[in-house]
Amino acid sequence: MKAEFDPRATIQVSFNKIRQEGRIALMPFVMAGDPDIETTVQILLRLEEAGADLIELGIPHSDPLADGPVIQASASRALKSGTTISGVLNMLSSLKGKLSIPIILFTYSNILLSRGIEAFCQDASEAGVSGLVVPDLPLEEAERLSPLALKEGLDLILLVAPTTPKERMKRISDSSSGFTYLVSVTGVTGERAIVEDRVESLVEELSKFSSLPIAVGFGISGPDQIRQVSSWGADGAIVGSALVKRIAQAKPGFEAEEAAYFCKELREATTKNS
Repeated sequence: MKAEFDPRATIQVSFNKIRQEGRIALMPFVMAGDPDIETTVQILLRLEEAGADLIELGIPHSDPLADGPVIQASASRALKSGTTISGVLNMLSSLKGKLSIPIILFTYSNILLSRGIEAFCQDASEAGVSGLVVPDLPLEEAERLSPLALKEGLDLILLVAPTTPKERMKRISDSSSGFTYLVSVTGVTGERAIVEDRVESLVEELSKFSSLPIAVGFGISGPDQIRQVSSWGADGAIVGSALVKRIAQAKPGFEAEEAAYFCKELREATTKNS
């Protein structure tokens, strides 16, 4: 059974619509299963209501190489609550017709390999997933995975780091679809007080290689950083650790409300020249 729509078009249509509205896309990151799957359902629904344009959903992994301490702790809590790959995909399937914004899975190579790459892509597509981010996937493997993902209607979104050479940046842009994920710092995820100025030149450089939207992540922690990357020409901002921390610190039962409150605050900063 194939997905009921082409998720690839959903990402493209979302970014096109957002551009026409004169703003950049807001993409919150949450960890599936933190504190449990039932709460994740409520968080996803409330984030859409609060103005999220796309959502990056982490699949908890025991060895999250690209994640800083806040998201590592989130993954540990999710695993302790019994979260599994099948549980995450079943949850997303149950949200078909309730969520209308693209869901992008953030996962690791071992998870894909343990399930089987083709099987994972098929299952994700059937669950209504729009795209995949696999931060530890080498470019050479990504070039093989991208056609398999596209066959199932999934965008494979690749990461560009500040240290990426220009010639490799072009190969990454050529193999990526949906949008290009620009990592704003060298290192792992986490809140930062400022976004480094070199991100501006990276956005400009990436734009020369591809017409794909550019979303900046790793270190975007509040409205000021969103306004900053917007002024530099980015098409989207990904907010992870700051949101995950707020969810973790919320009173039990109020996690979704806290996520929605923060999301509304972030959404106000997405309008150009706001």
